[in-house]
Amino acid sequence: MIYVTNPKTVITETRIALKNLGKINPESIDDYIFNGGYQAIAMALEMQPNAIIDEIEKSGLRGRGGAGFPTGSKNRFTSLSCDDCERFVICNADEGEPGTFKDRIIMENDPHLLIEGMLISAYAVGASIGYIYIRGEYDLSISLLQKAIHSAYSRGFLGKKIMKSNFSFDLELKIGAGSYLCGEELTLLESIEGKRGYPRIKPPFPAEKGLFGKPTLINNVETLSHFPAIITNGSEWYSNMGTEKTKGTKIFTLSGNVNNPGFCEVELGISLYSLIYDFGGGIKDGKSFKGALLGGAAGTFVDSSMLDAIMGYDKLKERGATLGSGAIIVFDEDQSVYDLLFSVLRFFQHESCGKCIPCRIGTTQILMLMEKLKNEHNKKDILAEILYESEMMAKTSLCPLGQSPVLPIRSAIMYFENELIKNNQ
Repeated sequence: MIYVTNPKTVITETRIALKNLGKINPESIDDYIFNGGYQAIAMALEMQPNAIIDEIEKSGLRGRGGAGFPTGSKNRFTSLSCDDCERFVICNADEGEPGTFKDRIIMENDPHLLIEGMLISAYAVGASIGYIYIRGEYDLSISLLQKAIHSAYSRGFLGKKIMKSNFSFDLELKIGAGSYLCGEELTLLESIEGKRGYPRIKPPFPAEKGLFGKPTLINNVETLSHFPAIITNGSEWYSNMGTEKTKGTKIFTLSGNVNNPGFCEVELGISLYSLIYDFGGGIKDGKSFKGALLGGAAGTFVDSSMLDAIMGYDKLKERGATLGSGAIIVFDEDQSVYDLLFSVLRFFQHESCGKCIPCRIGTTQILMLMEKLKNEHNKKDILAEILYESEMMAKTSLCPLGQSPVLPIRSAIMYFENELIKNNQ
């Protein structure tokens, strides 16, 4: 496990989701309890469910899976979806975005924090059953979560009448079968129900009609890991961190041509420069920074003009970029933008489920056009056609996979058009 930091930097981490990193044995529930674990659910059980949702709303927490939707609103919609009906809560741990491994770090180092976050969310919305849908390749995370769930049951933190209250909650691990698309919440629901991983048409949304047709709250691992700290310390404490519209902390994962690849958890509002040079230690082998892909494959390319960019959902959106999952894939002066973009688009083509024509045909067509871009002379026209195809896909595809290629394509053209046009001329 790599902890990224530059000994010379004065910038420090602010850890919430990673607060117990290196302090506890992830296999020991006693270690977790000794360090304040399960105190937040005890406090939550003394509150009214609506009061918990109020705290989450006032905190300003937004979903850390990539979309950045207000978490409190999602809780509220689920709780109000019907009267006295069965509800589910699901943790989306199907972390398949290239360059992203933040959820794995949480699950491998503090699995009980995730369980406690799920308990709080379940109590808040009135759910009695929950699932953690986890990427099948995460062997260590799966093993540690299974042990943590077993320990939580044995100590009375899961099951009937938790902590002698009237709240009961059962939790089960569901292991994915390797589909990137199942990281999308509606496709994830299909998979849990035992169906093929095809996207659903929305509306209805999960808060209205989710798992087995019941109201369902779906949150990301990192999102849920912030719940205990918000309940323990209060919404005002949390909302004082971050930017005006993006509160709290975020785990960023650094990979590519940096000296110190790894991860860090910092307050939102930090600059891209600080993440790459202060925490990442700068570019390998003394080379120059050329650019980065922010947010993974479904993210945006940026060049050196964006090094001063403030890392927050809205701040980046104002400049045509995305925060996404917090992945930062750095490339230096020697890297080919064409090769990077081709690799991203090949990934989308490989992961397309084939259900809808725009994505099934479009991802293949774009790759064919990328080959033409490499070998033919009318490169500007071909590049325009690639962008057009991706825009049509974004407008007509059923799910986010088909809607995603336009982001790396448009941003690559925005910052690196001359290089793409001159490629192999």
